[in-house]
Amino acid sequence: MDKQPTTLCSNHAPATSPLRGDRGGVIIFSAPSGSGKSTIVNWLMAEHPELNLYFSISCTSRAPRGTEQNGVEYFFLTPDEFRQRIENDEFLEYEEVYEDRFYGTLKAQVERQLAAGQNVVFDVDVKGGVNIKRFYGERAMSLFIQPPSVEELRRRLEGRGTDTAEAIEARLAKAEYELTFAPQFDHIVVNDDLEVAKQETLRLIREFLAAE
Repeated sequence: MDKQPTTLCSNHAPATSPLRGDRGGVIIFSAPSGSGKSTIVNWLMAEHPELNLYFSISCTSRAPRGTEQNGVEYFFLTPDEFRQRIENDEFLEYEEVYEDRFYGTLKAQVERQLAAGQNVVFDVDVKGGVNIKRFYGERAMSLFIQPPSVEELRRRLEGRGTDTAEAIEARLAKAEYELTFAPQFDHIVVNDDLEVAKQETLRLIREFLAAE
């Protein structure tokens, strides 16, 4: 689970939330693989800078790669530092992908971004999404991006041409499990038509950020 770098995009508006006031909100996205979640999130962040959306900057115990900088793509910690922060209950969520390879989000970092007026976006698995929503309550909106059917999800995964038949079956089995979490989210957006799903997601986020 080596996530894409969560850099703060330089083409975004200044760190104030024009729709919500001085303090930002939390927007949580979860979905089965192949549902189109990342496409929707990337579209929102690229095409709607007025929403002032920023990814949370995560921590990892892996070493920096290439030109990655501490505090930009990730906060880089040693495995022992990561474990100490777990023990101190400093993480909003974390995962040990395999031995000594951790990823997680610090509560204090999210609070810094919210205090700066940034609307913080989480692109997480279903359990992480439920837990983050539980932690933030009404300060957060959780969105589940759902494929129209498991059969359609199969068609999309096969159409990618990147997975073996065994990998596709494993993804579909995981997707069926993840779909059982959908009722625990604030909103379900069915991605039958991508453009419609984009606009529905945009509407929900605007309404959430405009709320008192």
